[in-house]
Amino acid sequence: MYAFDFERPKTLDEAVAALAAEEAQALGGGQTLIPTLKQRLAAPSKLVSLTAIPELKGVCVADDGAVCIGGATPHRVVAEEAAAPYPTLAAMASNIGDPAVNNRGTIGGSLANNDPSACYPSAALASGATIRTNMRDIAADDYFQGMFATALEEGEIITELRFPVPEKAAYMKFEQPASHFALVGVFVAKSADGVRVAVTGASEEGVFRWAEAEAALSSDFSADAVSGLSVDPEPMIDDLHGTPDYRAHLVRVLTARAVTAAG
Repeated sequence: MYAFDFERPKTLDEAVAALAAEEAQALGGGQTLIPTLKQRLAAPSKLVSLTAIPELKGVCVADDGAVCIGGATPHRVVAEEAAAPYPTLAAMASNIGDPAVNNRGTIGGSLANNDPSACYPSAALASGATIRTNMRDIAADDYFQGMFATALEEGEIITELRFPVPEKAAYMKFEQPASHFALVGVFVAKSADGVRVAVTGASEEGVFRWAEAEAALSSDFSADAVSGLSVDPEPMIDDLHGTPDYRAHLVRVLTARAVTAAG
């Protein structure tokens, strides 16, 4: 790596002020950023750690029933503290990465990075979550803007995630065994407004909603409802782990499994 300044502010205001410096970079659990620095793929002048700010940590349930999670909350804490109010989200969090990643990585860091194979983007999109920052509230449908791209602006910090709890939900992940990332992951959530299906790991455009499956499942919430559907393989990722056709096939298979598991 190379020389850079490091700050660990104790309040959100201090963090915002520190990030105002030229080429400053926020640091959550560091599970993506630190390897990037080691490979010299990023060169911030200052790292601003968000791990010492109490208001950015923890899980609670709002008056409207939504599960609220601080942006600097590690995956392991989400798995433990969200288990009662949102079991599907907690189960998903418990299976993110290896023990080091699960204990150090944060939900806010994952969503800010928006890796195309990360699990949390599918949970946020399927649940209809709200990404709250120090500046505004962003609906999940407006937040994700392509591979590694989000609606976040310079100096904007994810302070909280608000997850409405669906009537039924399940997440199915076909895991790449070396990285523990999703080769394909499908999160299905059924609420009074209908069914939302979010897919991660499959597309070169990042996480996406499968509208055709949503329409079918809103009419008939069963695995049979998606048995005749297909996903266009054209935008799917093509790498040594799977072809576009293979990933498109997995999307349908995992959606059906998630529906079965949910209901």
